[in-house]
Amino acid sequence: MTRNHLLLLGLGATLSIQPALAQKKPAPTAKASTASSLPGGARLVEKVTKKPGELVIPYEKYVMPNGLTVLVTEDHSDPLAHVDITYHVGSAREQIGKSGFAHFFEHMMFQGSDNVGDEQHFKLVTSAGGTLNGTTNRDRTNYFETVPSNQLETALWLEADRMGFLLDAVTQQKFEVQRSTVKNERGQNYDNRPYGLASENVSKTLYPYGHPYSWLTIGYLEDLDRSNVDDLKNFFLRWYGPNNATLTVGGDVKPQQVLQMVAKYFGSIPKGPAVAAQKLAAPVLSQDRYVSYQDNIRFPMLQMVFPTVPSGHPDESALDALAEIIGQGKNSLLYKNLIKPQRAVQAQAYNSTSELAGEFTMVMLPFPGKGLDSLEMVARGSLAEFERTGATAEQVARFKSSTEAQVVNGLASVSGKVSVLAAYQTYYNDPNRLVKDMKALRAVTPADVNRVYNQYIKGKKAVILSVVPKGGAIAPLKPDNFTASKDGYKAPNYGYEGLTYTKPTDNFDRSKQPKGGAAPLVQVPVVWQSKLDNGLRLMGNRNTEIPTATMLLTMRGAAAWSRWTVTKPALQPSRRP
Repeated sequence: MTRNHLLLLGLGATLSIQPALAQKKPAPTAKASTASSLPGGARLVEKVTKKPGELVIPYEKYVMPNGLTVLVTEDHSDPLAHVDITYHVGSAREQIGKSGFAHFFEHMMFQGSDNVGDEQHFKLVTSAGGTLNGTTNRDRTNYFETVPSNQLETALWLEADRMGFLLDAVTQQKFEVQRSTVKNERGQNYDNRPYGLASENVSKTLYPYGHPYSWLTIGYLEDLDRSNVDDLKNFFLRWYGPNNATLTVGGDVKPQQVLQMVAKYFGSIPKGPAVAAQKLAAPVLSQDRYVSYQDNIRFPMLQMVFPTVPSGHPDESALDALAEIIGQGKNSLLYKNLIKPQRAVQAQAYNSTSELAGEFTMVMLPFPGKGLDSLEMVARGSLAEFERTGATAEQVARFKSSTEAQVVNGLASVSGKVSVLAAYQTYYNDPNRLVKDMKALRAVTPADVNRVYNQYIKGKKAVILSVVPKGGAIAPLKPDNFTASKDGYKAPNYGYEGLTYTKPTDNFDRSKQPKGGAAPLVQVPVVWQSKLDNGLRLMGNRNTEIPTATMLLTMRGAAAWSRWTVTKPALQPSRRP
């Protein structure tokens, strides 16, 4: 006997299907700018709720008197709280001779502060049942914890202590330990990893000498070696003030509850130096720049990198679509022209953007016996093929659907929602930019994709990197023809002179860890059941966090189960049910 089941799931964040298929309409958006008697003198800037037919993360935005931006998003689906504090500083705020500081400091922020012992940040969060981490990129550094909601106050206490009470706890011994750790990380992830130095060679070739993207976030070993504790402390004093930070709290929380805790733990931390926005011109290449290096690899690699646009530019989505058509998936031109005929073992294209610039990259590894010259010929031929055919409506529709699905599914967790809000506030001062970005994505047309190809790729010059095996058996595509010129370089003045460390003063004892609240209870989703006339059993639950539907079909045979799972957006912008 065989029993079949169709299980309609609402796991985590899905819009499952009930027999009535009823939906609640989201509430409208509201904004507020008037001040009120909020904890710690906080000022309500904006309150956003869901709008009908839009994908929106509801939140409230506040600004504290010391400049700290606070975002709160309620999500009571699970008894969790996610805390993210993003500082608007990454390796782009470094300079020649002092690279790697932003990432180095990320490590130091986990080494204890005045009221939190060495390595205790990890211990306190994990012992409470939470997880934590920190990351650094070109443009920002963030620290985050997911904890049971009754441990929210501890998470905020920890973050505030290292924002306001860190520097006296920074010792020479901790400095040396973390410097060695970062140097080992560079060796493991870059110097001793196959193709690990490709991005470094591209960056210093694509960008002018001294441009903050001309080195990697990990920095150079020689810069780490020459740095000292005072350099690191000055970096903290310059960039780690509350006025250069966004604190985002989401999950099983209430805004007033969060504001009271923020006022208590962050309110007395003094404002740091003002931080001006960065804007730099896009690099201009007058010729193809050929560079190469030898690596301990079996397959050589060829990269072609064209300068494009920074994050948030109106052409960003069209360039992403162009990259998918040219080099992502089995429908792409590079797959058809390189992978399928066994000319390459790998071939892809992608468009990556950062706050100051963007890069359109094609990466190819030839099949054994094939040379790099054949890769370049086929790659340029694939670009010419796109020029002849252009983007089709089907290709663009597929890109928009898959991209929107990725965005929607990324909002399934409270950490996903918080991360999106934090990033949008940090880069654009607009936590609700998701609405604008989704409209821009849905508006992309084949004509837009053809236009950006003509504007940024057709006839344009590129950085062309050859990575070849050690020994010289395979030659680079062409001899190196570029070295960055130091002419006209002027070191930036970031204002490190005269910085002083002023500790906050409080009317409570910060050395005492906050006590957790009552243990939260998990609300198990209600599952409905039904049965079709043909015997197929139906089970499911309703969850309206994000507009998706997940379907799992399970069929039991003689001795095994067969399963098929599909997750799709419940709403498609171009063809709504």
